[in-house]
Amino acid sequence: MDLSIITNETVKKAISELQQHNKSDFYKYFTNDAAFTDDGNILDLKKFFDNAFKQKEKFLDLEKVENNGKSIIGNFYAGQWGTFRVYFNFTLNSDNKISRLDIGQTSKL
Repeated sequence: MDLSIITNETVKKAISELQQHNKSDFYKYFTNDAAFTDDGNILDLKKFFDNAFKQKEKFLDLEKVENNGKSIIGNFYAGQWGTFRVYFNFTLNSDNKISRLDIGQTSKL
């Protein structure tokens, strides 16, 4: 999968670590207190992604990248839950660390 379409370097690196199932390096792109939501529900980022890494979850393709490389839409393999079209919306702080990640299912537009 071609990650070069992700224009924000922090987001690109975090997604690369997710794709490679490298959770220790994935977390280094986030602030210690990063907020996280899944379909609008506030969840614990580390607990959620520890399970995602265990299930080998990842993007299968990237359909669209917007918001200066901080919003991604694509098909995502979600382990036991199957494959879904999802969005990942990243918010970065002034140090280019991810301070918030909102993800969820999206329908075809």
